[in-house]
Amino acid sequence: MFFRLLILALLLPAATLAAEKQRALEVVLIPADGGTEEGTRADFAPVFNAVARITGLQFTLRVGQSYNAVVEAMCNRSADVAFLGPVAYVQAHERGCAELLAVAIENGKSVYYAGIFARAGGPITKIGDLKGHSIAFGDINSASSFVFPMAMILGAKLDPIRDLGAVRLTGSHANSLAALTQGQVEAASLSFESFEKAVNQGAANSKDLKVVARSVAIPNPPIAMGTHLPPELKLKLKTAFAGLATAPGVTPEMIRGYGGRKVDGYDANFPEAQFSVPAKMMETIDDAMKGKILKKASQP
Repeated sequence: MFFRLLILALLLPAATLAAEKQRALEVVLIPADGGTEEGTRADFAPVFNAVARITGLQFTLRVGQSYNAVVEAMCNRSADVAFLGPVAYVQAHERGCAELLAVAIENGKSVYYAGIFARAGGPITKIGDLKGHSIAFGDINSASSFVFPMAMILGAKLDPIRDLGAVRLTGSHANSLAALTQGQVEAASLSFESFEKAVNQGAANSKDLKVVARSVAIPNPPIAMGTHLPPELKLKLKTAFAGLATAPGVTPEMIRGYGGRKVDGYDANFPEAQFSVPAKMMETIDDAMKGKILKKASQP
């Protein structure tokens, strides 16, 4: 009897991994750039197709309705893997739902930047000029379209409730930029990656807009995996992402990151400590502050 149990124990990891192979792993993506769900899935389909090719694993990609929805998907185990913003990742990690899988590398770095943008020729040239003017933010749990820009506003000694004009929460980077270009607001917060993507796709003209402020470096939005996954599967995923750039049959066009842009590869050993910066930024904007901002944004 003992030997039968021992054999079963030894076979269990392989059996568990085999079961995971048979089902498609659920991947949930934050709606970082807005647009259609099909377009967002298309941004990440190439890289997950590449991982599928070298591992034999299958993936089903879907887009969450909000950043918080993706965090909840990780925590209720309806998602196995997720593309998260840095702040959303910290939220899921602190709840014990997610751990780092990999972070995209470009030109030897894993960083991006948040920005506050305004119309060229307008009165807003620095953060202090936002006083009395309307501004659009993305998702309230987004690092680069809310948390970091709001922290910059607070750092400039502006009270977002008292000093800002109308505040709009649009839900995504692309929606915030559209609100600016269409004249619905006088400033907008979004990542430089989203801004460049919009310009490249003809959705915005860089000559019509200007940069009001640029954030400190933010670690790239990570791909995370659920803590509920078997250790053998986690290792398989990490190994695949780490070797993606040199894997046979994987072309450079397949190695995609935030916004669907081509990247050099993925760092599967990215230091967890790098996310301390978003964590500190989160501390400057507590739930009470978020509640006040949500209330202000709900006003006509």
